[in-house]
Amino acid sequence: MSTIRTRISFWTAASVAMLALWASAAPSMIYPVYARDWNLSPTVITSLFAVYPIALVVVLVIFGSISDHIGRRSTLLVGVAVLLAGAVIFAVATDVAWLFVARALQGIGVGLAMSPASAAMVEFNARGGTARASSVNTVATALGLALATIVAGALVEYAPAPRQLSYWVLFGVGVLVFVAVLYVPRHVRGTEDSARWRPRPIRIPARLRGVVTAASLAVTAGFAVGAVLLSLGAQIAQDLIHTENSLVTGSVLAITSVVIGLTALAARRVPARVSVMSGGVISALAVGLLAVSATTSSLGVFALMSVTAGIGYGLLFLGGLGLVNQHAPSRHRAATLSAVYLVAYLAQGIIAVAVGVVATSVGLRVAIDVAAPVLVLLCLVTSGVAIVFGREPRPVTASLQIDQA
Repeated sequence: MSTIRTRISFWTAASVAMLALWASAAPSMIYPVYARDWNLSPTVITSLFAVYPIALVVVLVIFGSISDHIGRRSTLLVGVAVLLAGAVIFAVATDVAWLFVARALQGIGVGLAMSPASAAMVEFNARGGTARASSVNTVATALGLALATIVAGALVEYAPAPRQLSYWVLFGVGVLVFVAVLYVPRHVRGTEDSARWRPRPIRIPARLRGVVTAASLAVTAGFAVGAVLLSLGAQIAQDLIHTENSLVTGSVLAITSVVIGLTALAARRVPARVSVMSGGVISALAVGLLAVSATTSSLGVFALMSVTAGIGYGLLFLGGLGLVNQHAPSRHRAATLSAVYLVAYLAQGIIAVAVGVVATSVGLRVAIDVAAPVLVLLCLVTSGVAIVFGREPRPVTASLQIDQA
């Protein structure tokens, strides 16, 4: 296969990761609009947010290894198609029931697309090793998050149809990504599992369990902090920081995403274990700053929190993916990544709903005060686990050849 086609396939896989995170965060800036127009409580909003990771977890449990059997391209095409369907239903939604359906479709689409996209970036990586694949993956997801908050923030504030237009923009980008995936090779020799696929639990080899534990905690800690920002960040800025302009709010939240990308580029040569250790500590600091910003109603502290959260998330996600990419056998790479994402998204959904229930019962500020110590503990435990388990086992290498198709 030509080097040019390999590179195009690599960047196409990155674009799928970008689209997946854009779709996952697309409603974030619109949640306050739904709450205002349809009189929705924080519990409903965070439940709406949590439908996404719950649906995603179900998909990972059943289909987590499917791209190791039927190929990356087929799985990516189905995943992107489901994301497009979710965007359309969001755009035409007339009540909250439609939103839950659309959010579930987003979870299904991301569940199908993210693991094979991450695996494909390793397999189509013509240079730079697994560190480059992990770094670009992190940058792509950060770009998706940034586009979600900035584009939606601008359209909600200044364009007509604030509940619809940003989803049509997402749909248009998704169509372009879908067309690009059509030109990705069907299979990569050396990666497919010869066994016939059937629904079955994800199995992790015993020698990988320590590394997978560390990687799962790393991604979980990053996603847990992100869950609070994505589900309630706009509401926090509006109610506690008293920022009324949606573009300003979206831009401040996008700082986190931009910093995630910059961190991934700057830290791409940092050992994965060190990245997780430092990311946990920095994320704990970001949670503390979130609590301070909510208490003091300080936009400056909120912006500083966004920067710190971006650094922490970038290091955690980069390190978590790095551990898997370095050590997982190529024929089981998507399944191993699915196990990591499964744990992370399940925790994200639980935390989002729990914070929403507390916010509805006793107020948003108290909810942040209650959630902060739990998140800080999670981040610090992640750093500790990386110290214990991040060294093993020895990396697995494989020679990859790509089928023309």
